Amino acid sequence: MSAQLEHEISLRPDFSLLTVKLQPGQRVHAEPSAMASMSPTLDMKAGLKGGALKSLGRMFGGESMIVNTFTAARGAGEVVFAPGHLGDTQHYHLSGGSLMLQRGAFMAHSDGVDVTGKWQGAKGFFSGEGLVLLKASGQGDIFFNSYGAVLQIDVSGDFMVDTGYIVAFEDTLMYNVTTLPGLRGGGFKRLFFSGEGLVCRFQGQGKLWIQTRYAAPYLSWINQFRPTKNN
Repeated sequence: MSAQLEHEISLRPDFSLLTVKLQPGQRVHAEPSAMASMSPTLDMKAGLKGGALKSLGRMFGGESMIVNTFTAARGAGEVVFAPGHLGDTQHYHLSGGSLMLQRGAFMAHSDGVDVTGKWQGAKGFFSGEGLVLLKASGQGDIFFNSYGAVLQIDVSGDFMVDTGYIVAFEDTLMYNVTTLPGLRGGGFKRLFFSGEGLVCRFQGQGKLWIQTRYAAPYLSWINQFRPTKNN
């Protein structure tokens, strides 16, 4: 098992900051614009990581093709990362398996981890969250963020989550997108009037992370307060 990066997650859960402390020669890779501050002993380099195909996979998964690499080139130092929206940050240590992330959840990772896109097939057409998930695999640390607080759930058997609240899950879980059981047979009329609809049904054993807020309902709520032009 590879050594974990020394790190601290502060100001949780609403305004989380991730501080990574690098020893001489250590590196951490992060999404563009995540860096809030860094020590002068660190160097930053932007570029494609993992080749063109993996970079394209990240783009289709809602992330940038470009990854910023921070290296402790002139001695130990630290770099502070901030998510692009209000919410929490979670750490997960990969030891040979894979972690699936929803669009926009990736924040940073250590050496030894690859992040690329994973095509969902037909499931993606109905999820409302995009056709491609992000897949983090290898050995090392991965950091991801949520909108709102993040809750870890240990799934054993079946578990259902609205597609908009999923943040990440272990690849030991099987999943498919479906409607709530009470809505089956009602067609689009029930989906429209209920306010609820598509859920992801997980099966198996593994960890699942969900967020306490979903951007789409919030945007719908604030839209009614937007100023309008009087013609």
